[in-house]
Amino acid sequence: MTTSPRPLIAIPARFSATTSALRFAAEVTARALVEAVWRAGGEPVTVHPADPAGAPARLARFDGLLLPGGGDLAPHRYGAAGTHTAVYDVDDLQDDFDLAAAHAALAAGLPLLAVCRGLQVVNVALGGTLEQDMGGPDLDHRHRVHPVRIAPGTPLAAAVGQEKTDVSCYHHQRVDRVGTGLTVTATAADGTVEALGLPGARGWFTAVQWHPEDTAHQDPAQQGVFDALVGAAAART
Repeated sequence: MTTSPRPLIAIPARFSATTSALRFAAEVTARALVEAVWRAGGEPVTVHPADPAGAPARLARFDGLLLPGGGDLAPHRYGAAGTHTAVYDVDDLQDDFDLAAAHAALAAGLPLLAVCRGLQVVNVALGGTLEQDMGGPDLDHRHRVHPVRIAPGTPLAAAVGQEKTDVSCYHHQRVDRVGTGLTVTATAADGTVEALGLPGARGWFTAVQWHPEDTAHQDPAQQGVFDALVGAAAART
């Protein structure tokens, strides 16, 4: 008796200059993300964030894409005239690849989960803009757990299984103008956009501003986001 292979979930690696245990600057993938995908039945695969022009061909071998968190997008990517002093860890190659990967996945109908920076990438890829800084440590959502309200009848609501849930956040930027075709599917009490959907998407799509991987090991609602991604990916194989 043979078992079906795990769906392959591409996760673009993140550049890091602070991975001292590896001796040099490195490409890394967060362990919590990998474990959440594995628990869901997927095979997480790190993808080198290079060759943006080749993103469609490179992603064609995968069953799903997870765009993870990371540093800020360069503000010029969404037409900003200047750069706020709080913007950090901008990497042009990372931006190029993530934006290309988002376009490629949406065009191909590849199941796509976008987390934190990933949500911002998709929003910008579809013509949206970002607020470069929410106002400092008293106003941003770094190191915070807070409730969000989820729009009923959305893929996110189906994945989480409820319309209100507590989420773990780490972000100082947020959506300003929503990209073309995207809809707001979750909000925080202060009005921050916490999730986006794409009703016209060719494949399963959900984007969350929070980090479901932080608590997925103990919160079935957050693990449900990864389960939904891998389930949609498995349906393609």
